[in-house]
Amino acid sequence: FLATYLAAYLEGKATPNAVAKALIYPRVLGTSITTSFGTGMQKFVSKVLKDTYGSAVPGIDIEFIDQVDKRKKYCQVKLGPNTINKDDVTTISNHFTGIKNLAKTNSLEIGLNDLVVAIIYGTEDQISGHYQAIRDKYHYPLYVGKVFWHRLTGDVNFYDELVKAIATVALDANGKTLIEDTINALSSTDTVKNLATAKDE
Repeated sequence: FLATYLAAYLEGKATPNAVAKALIYPRVLGTSITTSFGTGMQKFVSKVLKDTYGSAVPGIDIEFIDQVDKRKKYCQVKLGPNTINKDDVTTISNHFTGIKNLAKTNSLEIGLNDLVVAIIYGTEDQISGHYQAIRDKYHYPLYVGKVFWHRLTGDVNFYDELVKAIATVALDANGKTLIEDTINALSSTDTVKNLATAKDE
């Protein structure tokens, strides 16, 4: 619906190439890559790290032994400090309430501090108001960035080393040719040509 407008805004005119860019760039630089990264990090956490495993409990991503307090944690993993909305707060709280009720029914000892939300990167002062509500209104712990990785691995420097490793790998990432080829292929389709208001490249 907005492709022509976005193309003109991006390139100054709505050529087929500009329309193709307006369609491709959000997917390359937006939620798609973020979602892929988050999924990859969750697999890394549950498959690579010792004493951490994916959970079969609804609403829980991983379970792990906290290397600081040595208690088992039931954890929802989120990517960054601004990645949930208002509805997510209620959903997380409902999942955690269900787990507490199930634990009581089955005589399992799960304390309030054993149900946690972990945020893969960022710092406590960067968290959104929605995360603050989980912490302040519902009283569930947030493990943010370095704190999460320390509690997960027992290594206080793990987060810093992980950031360095990701930065090193990122320097080798180059999707320029793939992106350009995709834009060129898309801009030659009849659908994109029909959206374009200018015929000149």
